[in-house]
Amino acid sequence: MKFVDIANIYVKAGRGGNGALSFRREKFVPKGGPDGGDGGKGGDVILEAVGGIVTLADFEYDRRFQAGHAGHGAGALRTGANGEDLKIFVPCGTLIRDEDDNILADLVEPGQKFIAAHGGKGGRGNSHFASSSRRAPKFAEKGDAGEERNLTLELKLIADVGLAGFPNAGKSSILSAISGAKPKIAGYPFTTLTPNLGVLAVDDAKVVIADLPGLIEGAHEGKGLGLQFLRHVERTRILLHVIDLSQANPVENFHALINEFKEYGADLSSRPCIVIGNKIDIEGTQENLKLLRSEAESLSLPFMAVSALTGENIPELIKAVAELVRKTPAVKNFVDEDENKIIELPRKKLSRKSSREPVKILRLSDGSFRVEHENFEKSVSRINFEHEDALQKFSQLLKALSVEEALEAAGAREGDKVYIGDVEFDFEPEISS
Repeated sequence: MKFVDIANIYVKAGRGGNGALSFRREKFVPKGGPDGGDGGKGGDVILEAVGGIVTLADFEYDRRFQAGHAGHGAGALRTGANGEDLKIFVPCGTLIRDEDDNILADLVEPGQKFIAAHGGKGGRGNSHFASSSRRAPKFAEKGDAGEERNLTLELKLIADVGLAGFPNAGKSSILSAISGAKPKIAGYPFTTLTPNLGVLAVDDAKVVIADLPGLIEGAHEGKGLGLQFLRHVERTRILLHVIDLSQANPVENFHALINEFKEYGADLSSRPCIVIGNKIDIEGTQENLKLLRSEAESLSLPFMAVSALTGENIPELIKAVAELVRKTPAVKNFVDEDENKIIELPRKKLSRKSSREPVKILRLSDGSFRVEHENFEKSVSRINFEHEDALQKFSQLLKALSVEEALEAAGAREGDKVYIGDVEFDFEPEISS
């Protein structure tokens, strides 16, 4: 399976159902009252974290997601069926961002959910609009459109231990030696292009280890595998800095590695770690071993010398890793979890205060006018102009906010085009009278 850790998707919730325009028809009751039912609620788009998925590859080609639309209301006060929710399954460790790069949710544990787009509210049937002065309302509301948005999914692997080091340092070999993993291993740089995961079982405890792609100097600036590597280090409890002792300057490589974490940030430079000098089975590495050990000890960092090829000191490394993991708490989520594992963004509510605020009139370049007012635009969008009394309802809304007066003050004349949301009409000042 191809490893993908960034994906862009578009989600759209279902539209709410329209309210019904209906009147009772009963025997011996010549003029039955209104009994139009409400439309159902549109389906939500929900992202849910599940175990067993380790890549976002499914979203490489399938990027558009639509929840179900709701049913319309009917007579006899029957409410339309709610639209079917759409669940999208993502790997644990998926971070969700909006188009402005704001973090919306961080799905870490299996079962955590995020409502990415809310379904539209159903329109009210004409039974809601009956009053002492309006016995037979001949209009009903349309349902609201569902929310839609573009999202970026970013996978940050969840592992207890991260094996970090430059290409050919022997990280994959160490992963194979301390766990049951069988990563691809070869004698050329950048063997590991995608993270490999292994599980270390110690005293009934399982430690997840990630062999992360080799990085180079400047990785924090995106060079080499750059940020593709570093994002997967953020969630690890501890880091194992693997240094190739057969290279000419292991101490310089060690400092270059530490510097990349420092420049990247995300608290990586202060993460608990063990410095590992690898390939002690190769002749001529003893001097480099002394230099690297001395440097690590001067920084008060634990140091171990091993050979992934021969297994020398691997049991001791396993013990040290297990002990350090036990002492180190897991990294917190990027976003606070909700107790019921459902993350929901606060939805902006239309307030009574804003409904009393005056409308804003914009004159467009073609001489037409646009009316802007959040509550007013929402109310107009719900009017079903196919109904007999819809224009009367529309006229009442115009009068309530003195829209005609505001248009005239802005220079509108009879016959000018006026836009309110998606509604377009010709300006006729006498309509509200």
